[in-house]
Amino acid sequence: MSSKHSIYHDLVVDATINKVFNVISNPNELMYWWPLKCQGVPELNNTYNFYFSEEFNWFGKVVSIEKNKQFFIKMTTADSDWVDTTFGFELIKNGNSTQLSFSHLNWSKCNTHFKTSSFCWAMLLNGLKNYVEKGIIIPFEERT
Repeated sequence: MSSKHSIYHDLVVDATINKVFNVISNPNELMYWWPLKCQGVPELNNTYNFYFSEEFNWFGKVVSIEKNKQFFIKMTTADSDWVDTTFGFELIKNGNSTQLSFSHLNWSKCNTHFKTSSFCWAMLLNGLKNYVEKGIIIPFEERT
């Protein structure tokens, strides 16, 4: 019997829910804290391209989106451990801040790549927070 594994991270971002939603769903904003290049339209069933390098040129499909509430992508072309996993964000207004709940679901193995990805997501989400709150952009080559 195989069980699935999931990554979860929660954080508070000191910004409006609209600003945070834009940073997690707009390809031009995603490039400031995650991939080197990104293309896609934040609409249901639209395909996103997450380009990290020639070797890591990944694609995913928007499987759930509700403006200022949630945004989820199911990976379709990626590292074999990532294919058919779904990552995304749920947002809740928290005064003048936004509660961001991140998940990356449906991993088939709790292997080294799963554990490394969990750590990387935590670092990237911290980068997202610093970008939104302070305008800090970590150069792509320095992102984990």
